[in-house]
Amino acid sequence: MIIKYLTLRFSKLLFLMSKKSLCDEQVYSQIFLEYSTTLFNYLFYKTGNEALAKDITQEAFLKLWQHCEKVNYETAKGYVFKIANNTLLNFYAKQKVQLKFSYIKQAQHTNESPEFILETKELQQQIDNAISALPEKQRVVFLLSRIDKKTYKEIAEILGISRQAVEKRIYNALYSLRKISANIK
Repeated sequence: MIIKYLTLRFSKLLFLMSKKSLCDEQVYSQIFLEYSTTLFNYLFYKTGNEALAKDITQEAFLKLWQHCEKVNYETAKGYVFKIANNTLLNFYAKQKVQLKFSYIKQAQHTNESPEFILETKELQQQIDNAISALPEKQRVVFLLSRIDKKTYKEIAEILGISRQAVEKRIYNALYSLRKISANIK
């Protein structure tokens, strides 16, 4: 029993010693050379931005080096790709927040006169009223086409009608809106 236990412990020790450690500079360099180009290409294709792809690739491999004790040699590729993907998602989330904030900031300060803003609101109200005045079938098809950007084929499938019926309803809706818009000034 003791011999069996010692044999198991010794074999486990030999296994751990034979495993490649990512903290070894040569092993890390081998991983970097093997996967850095593939990771860069993946990020470049995903972003279309060479500088961003380089930065995220470097950051992913830096994190691999910082956590080399915790990462197995066999899972290094997955680890690096996961870190890169998460970094990219975080970058996009940050950009989204910045864009939202910059939009809000711009919307508060306009160089437009109050008269222009009022006219724009009134025009938008007239357009909304004109669309509301359309018969239901025309209004639904028109909104699906112009607002939801659906194709005639998609609209036909959604409503269970023919493509020609969709075309006819769009034509009639546009004709009605043209007549109404002639009265808007």
